[in-house]
Amino acid sequence: MKVGSTAYSYRTYLSSGVMTLEGFLDKAVELGMDCVDLTAYYFKSTDTEYLNDIKKYAYLSGLDITGTAVGNSFTYKEPEKRAEAVQMVKKWVDFSVILGAPCIRVFAGGIPEGSTFEEAMRWTVECLEECLDYAKPKGVIIALENHGGITSTADQVKLILESVGGSYLKERWLGTNLDLGNYRGDPYKEIEKAAPYAVTTHAKTDIYVDGAGRQDADFKKITKILNNAGYKGCLSIEYEGEEDPMTAMPKFVNYLKDCVSKL
Repeated sequence: MKVGSTAYSYRTYLSSGVMTLEGFLDKAVELGMDCVDLTAYYFKSTDTEYLNDIKKYAYLSGLDITGTAVGNSFTYKEPEKRAEAVQMVKKWVDFSVILGAPCIRVFAGGIPEGSTFEEAMRWTVECLEECLDYAKPKGVIIALENHGGITSTADQVKLILESVGGSYLKERWLGTNLDLGNYRGDPYKEIEKAAPYAVTTHAKTDIYVDGAGRQDADFKKITKILNNAGYKGCLSIEYEGEEDPMTAMPKFVNYLKDCVSKL
């Protein structure tokens, strides 16, 4: 396993213009990261020239761009809104190709008022199938994140993934972006259920345990779970803690590297 970060970890700095994507890449190098996950929100342009410059900057910095990420929803009641979401994902599949990123993270969504889980799941599956038909020939993996809504539990994520037609899941063109801090109840059990489907991850500093609330995530335990499931990708930090990332991230990167080194 490698250790990296999403651009989202520095969202305050990126959104305010204090940091550029190039500055984020510099920070990743400074902290000894291996890889980066470039969130769509922070690109100042999606012109091919700019995307190529970012790809070059990352390559010359010794960083792998492991993925991109979009803020979509596939569970709108309105077919035209779902179609718009699919088109946005396809657009970012094309941008991923330019960037040399082999994976794109997508969301499912919640259950609209008056709808059922089954309806929302069907819409999500249909959208995923259309996105996969587009992404696979371009060499881009689709990763569905567990992000509340109809992906609140590992069983729900598995059900959605296994309901997608074709051989996409078996061939690993489809999987989960396993957000290690988003499951509740017994999060370690949830992580263990979802780990065999993981094609990328988000590493958060804490987890939520029912009855106990938020507590520090035990990455000695989590990395063992992932390793036992055969996961060899990036632990991509998505920092959401209260401490400033400028001081918190170096400590968390070192902790993750230490956990990985002891597998």
